[in-house]
Amino acid sequence: MPTPIIITTAITGSMPRKSDNPSVPVTPSEQIESTHEAYEAGSSLVHIHVRDEHQNPSSDPDLFALVQQGVKKHCPGMIIQFSTGGRGREPEQRGAMLSLQPDMASLATGSVNFPRNIYENPPDFIDSLAQRMLEFKVKPEIEVFDAAMLYNAVDLARRNLIQTPMHMQFVMGIPGAMPARRKLLDFLVSELAALAPDATWSAMGTGRNQIEVNRWCLELGGQTRTGLEDNVKVSKDRLAKNNAELVGLVVAMAEEYDRYPATPLEARRILSLPVQAD
Repeated sequence: MPTPIIITTAITGSMPRKSDNPSVPVTPSEQIESTHEAYEAGSSLVHIHVRDEHQNPSSDPDLFALVQQGVKKHCPGMIIQFSTGGRGREPEQRGAMLSLQPDMASLATGSVNFPRNIYENPPDFIDSLAQRMLEFKVKPEIEVFDAAMLYNAVDLARRNLIQTPMHMQFVMGIPGAMPARRKLLDFLVSELAALAPDATWSAMGTGRNQIEVNRWCLELGGQTRTGLEDNVKVSKDRLAKNNAELVGLVVAMAEEYDRYPATPLEARRILSLPVQAD
């Protein structure tokens, strides 16, 4: 019997610019339109970063609110996930938008090297951000950039700073962090099953690794992520037309593995989220 797969679309991210691909959505209206296209193509979860007028990463709650409002209007039931990522953002700003009570928000449970900087997440900051998510009833998506972050997340749950069942996003292919290797993903999935058997998981690959990691997720029974944040191309020589095209590639592969794109209702049930958004 076919099983659903949640396709997350990371529509913008903090790094790609229109000079990299003109289809990268950077204004709230562009982000709402791109999310709707991805939703129509089969995505049931959107991962949102916002940008200022210069395309730089922003933590402005007003910008997040505009995108959230538009997605709720045009994409009924879609799971809305805010990024609390740190590129260009001060620690005290990174959780400023959580009071808007999105369904989910990203939570990296450790620091990691990126190609040109360090993604800093000190222990006290992780605890405070997790506590703020509890306060506003926002489910964390644990972003695992290296294996230690998996064990850190399990410890957070043990200390009741994360409610269970947890949801993990294994991030693969960033230079300086975890490589996109199938054996590594197999290990992470097996460790998660041993330590938190009720948890759900997804994985993503950056750049040329995107489609390969999508395929691993389909095969292993996990969820997956795509989008212009992680990869602006559909092939070595061609830019993606939009986020929906990248979603379509996953949908086209899903049938090979007896899977199909989860509806928003199915996605909410899989992730133990309220059936209807607030």
